[in-house]
Amino acid sequence: QVQLVESGGGLVQAGGSLRLSCAASGRSFSRFAMGWFRQAPGKEREFVATISGSGNMLYHADSVKGRFTISRDNAKNTVYLQMNSLKPEDTAVYYCAAASSTSRLQAVGVDYWGQGTQVTVSS
Repeated sequence: QVQLVESGGGLVQAGGSLRLSCAASGRSFSRFAMGWFRQAPGKEREFVATISGSGNMLYHADSVKGRFTISRDNAKNTVYLQMNSLKPEDTAVYYCAAASSTSRLQAVGVDYWGQGTQVTVSS
């Protein structure tokens, strides 16, 4: 069993930055691909980014490429999402996710979800 707890969300002006963190419990953190999804009001949950267990493979959605960067620290059992140049359309609840591979995670074959953290970008 893996528990995921997100933090770092909040209110920011357009053009600003935030860093989300997701702390994972359990001893097998490095075995999981980790990622982030987001869900805006009235919209479906969408993939944002994923990183392999070793951290050597990263994938970002086209909508955030060049602005967001996913990273992980296996010694701290934590995955991060650095979000720069934020836009109002980035406003959503951001969810941390764990899966057996990056491909499964992108296909929403997620094994564990966090509870979500709200990110609001004002114009």
